[in-house]
Amino acid sequence: MGVTKTDLFSETQNELANIARVIAHPARIAILQHLFKTKECVCGHLVNEIGLAQPTISQHLKELKNSGLIKGTIEGTSVCYCIDSENWNKMRHLLTEFLNQDMNAKEVCC
Repeated sequence: MGVTKTDLFSETQNELANIARVIAHPARIAILQHLFKTKECVCGHLVNEIGLAQPTISQHLKELKNSGLIKGTIEGTSVCYCIDSENWNKMRHLLTEFLNQDMNAKEVCC
């Protein structure tokens, strides 16, 4: 089997790219903000809060869950979602480290 393009990059570079891809949609940002505000939420509440259709919200929740930023527990016929604090802190650390690179440390070419 051949090398995939992601194999050309470090694990950290791939993680940062995945984080950026996942949080690049405004609906996902709104979902994350709502989860921080309420601590936990069921998909139906997000439909009312954000104003998107239930299948759309479900797809965004799936992306956020697959990335590890949120987790869900089954409560009867519903899934209750919340921020995965361990993965959120890992993401925050990776992004902070990346964004804190010092532009003044080296001469800028332009």
